[in-house]
Amino acid sequence: MSAEMTNMALMVPQSGSLEAYVQSVNRIPMLSAEEERELAERLVEENDLESARQLIMSHLRFVVHVARGYSGYGLPQADLIQEGNIGLMKAVRRFDPKVGVRLVSFAVHWIKAEIHEYVLKNWRMVKVATTKAQRKLFFNLRKMKKRLGWFTQEEVNTVAETLGVSTSEVLEMEARMSAHDQAFELSSDDDDSRDGTAYSPAQYLEDKRSDLAEEVETEQWEAHTQQRLFAAIRTLDERSQDIVRARWLDEENKTTLQELADKYQVSAERVRQLEANAMKKLRMAMN
Repeated sequence: MSAEMTNMALMVPQSGSLEAYVQSVNRIPMLSAEEERELAERLVEENDLESARQLIMSHLRFVVHVARGYSGYGLPQADLIQEGNIGLMKAVRRFDPKVGVRLVSFAVHWIKAEIHEYVLKNWRMVKVATTKAQRKLFFNLRKMKKRLGWFTQEEVNTVAETLGVSTSEVLEMEARMSAHDQAFELSSDDDDSRDGTAYSPAQYLEDKRSDLAEEVETEQWEAHTQQRLFAAIRTLDERSQDIVRARWLDEENKTTLQELADKYQVSAERVRQLEANAMKKLRMAMN
């Protein structure tokens, strides 16, 4: 992988400007299927790095989408996105436009693989003593457990009273201390389990409530429809354009028929007729 491609993808900020980064990548136009195929063909046939750059840049928003599925586990969002960007670069380099699938469907595997690798190296399934009070409880509880071995309910009550915490906090900390690290992914033996009871964090860590490829297609279709709508509106005369925008496109201050009638010094019925004719022309143009 070239140094240019690496530097391009490793640009996720590590500070409070992450939101600005997300906004900037969301403003990058998406590619149509035809544009994507042409760029991928130039990359494969000519090793055109500019084509690779365009393919990567247009898909950075989807890396953010995937990375957000792994939030809430104590790992920096910027790092998750950065690792996902590396996966995206690998996917672009390996993408074959002749296969007939969109890049985003192909790249999801590589993006997730890099994020999984990062999580595997940096995340522990059980986090112990994350606050000052928990650290105090942890160290005191550890000393008592060495002496007592395990707790009865009476001993739990005694520890809670001695340390000034609730019994539920004592039980929770004891459970944390008794837990063991868990493999992030199934081993080959676990994967062949026939009873279907083998689980690993890799199976449930990601938020799977949405299908990325489907969302991409939906977003592209909506963008395409919006472009057609605005193109159709531009075919109307200036007054009809103003009426349509005021009546249908201004969500905050929708203009009434009477307000438009006063503006153009005609009757409200005439404005309604102009609106109806304009909408009929738009429907014909869209169809």
